[in-house]
Amino acid sequence: MLCLIQQFGNCSQKNRTVYFDQPKTTMARTQGMDARAKAGVSIRSATKRYGSVVALDDVSLDIAPGEFVSLLGPSGSGKTTLLGILGGFVQPTSGAVWVGERDITYAPPHKRDIGIVFQNYALFPHMSVGENVAFPLRARRQPKAGWARKVSDALAMVELSGYESRGIAQLSGGQRQRVALARAMVFEPQLILMDEPLSALDKQLRETMQIELRRLHRKLEATIVYVTHDQREALTMSDRVAVLRNGRLVQIDTPERLYDRPCDAFVASFIGEATLLNVTRAGDDAVKLGNIVLRTAHPLPPGEKLLLAVQTEKLVIDGGYERPGVNKLVCRVSEVLYQGESLRVFATLADGTPISLRQPGSHDARQRIPATGAEMTVLLDPQDTIVVPA
Repeated sequence: MLCLIQQFGNCSQKNRTVYFDQPKTTMARTQGMDARAKAGVSIRSATKRYGSVVALDDVSLDIAPGEFVSLLGPSGSGKTTLLGILGGFVQPTSGAVWVGERDITYAPPHKRDIGIVFQNYALFPHMSVGENVAFPLRARRQPKAGWARKVSDALAMVELSGYESRGIAQLSGGQRQRVALARAMVFEPQLILMDEPLSALDKQLRETMQIELRRLHRKLEATIVYVTHDQREALTMSDRVAVLRNGRLVQIDTPERLYDRPCDAFVASFIGEATLLNVTRAGDDAVKLGNIVLRTAHPLPPGEKLLLAVQTEKLVIDGGYERPGVNKLVCRVSEVLYQGESLRVFATLADGTPISLRQPGSHDARQRIPATGAEMTVLLDPQDTIVVPA
């Protein structure tokens, strides 16, 4: 299997751990599959040092059976190293990786029951679709009599039934991605690692495949760990998102809470579009931005050094309707950028502090944007007033 992984390509990138609980699929015909599928994945205080460089720093993460978890972070955040540790390609300096009751920390890759979908799919161009999907069965020396059924079942799961004899060159990018996924699932692995499998697709196809993968995950009831640097991709597909920075796990939460309740300035700036502004405490539920008092519906973090995370889509241009309790900011429009489905409006407060907001690209929304140089009032609901420690 190590040989197989080497042929597939560079595996030293981000990892996902996935295991299957598939009572509703034909892949779960094997006796004992459900029992194996109920095993969760636990990463316990994983650390990796390369000399004086700490690539991964005491990361602990529990992944529930059937959960879709994305590892998200900038380059150098530790995703690659965590991938290697999960897949068995990198040995941790300390810590452990468990699948259910089994410690696999030092188990070789070919004994971990891991399915892998690589960034470039790593399909063999000289093989048909069926031969590509069957390759893991051959590598594991499974009885040849069962190959045809397993390949057929795997392709049916990704809605490619009847494609067994097709050549790889005859497939679209989205179809190749699904073949790679079928190959990762065909031997019923306990874990599936996905290494940015959509990054090579164009924007429209990538967004379509995100939705397809999400639906497929629900159909399979599989446990998936999905590595990406694309925030929108992680928020779209995941049950939870783990944000890493400088080798440390900064925050793990649902997409909604991660976006609406970031734990610090890094998460607030990395997830979505936010302008971070220095503010001072003005009570238990309010802060001051210059001379403007802004109320928040959330508890303020401890400490005196605070930042207001102003997310572009949370600011609303005042339409003149009375909305008691809503924070108001008076600013002057400096630039409007047309970006297709939306417009980015840049403005400055009276003291010169820059802010920006995003408006829909519809005709009605455009009419509400004042001309460049004009004054406007924007609203910020206390529920959307996010304050993080500096």
